[in-house]
Amino acid sequence: MVVDDEQDLRSLVSNVLTQYGYKVITAPSAARAITMLDKMEVAPDLLLTDVVMPGVSGPMLADKLLAKFPAGRVLFMSGYDERQVVQKYVVEKGFELITKPFQLHNLCAAVKKAMEPASNAGESAPVAEQIH
Repeated sequence: MVVDDEQDLRSLVSNVLTQYGYKVITAPSAARAITMLDKMEVAPDLLLTDVVMPGVSGPMLADKLLAKFPAGRVLFMSGYDERQVVQKYVVEKGFELITKPFQLHNLCAAVKKAMEPASNAGESAPVAEQIH
């Protein structure tokens, strides 16, 4: 699940990850993502979310994900100095943070690293889906 309030970045990230075989669901805001999460029976394999967004922040969204799916995985992306996020989510919970701007190969490497514990060998290649 890719969540970013910047439509161009959200689309770029979604397109790149889709090309690498990931099924991608997008949301334009954390509030919309929470609505989507509430309807899900299983956790998304990864929540890739911007940290700073209007209204509900990425860390608040991560907390909602973890409240419903305690084993959920999160990869934060931010263009700001995020010391609190680094301490609480990266150091204490073991999540990843990629800083913007990033090169697309670094994004793919970060996603792969964040998803390694949930290797699901044998599944068919996923199909992309965008929800706005």
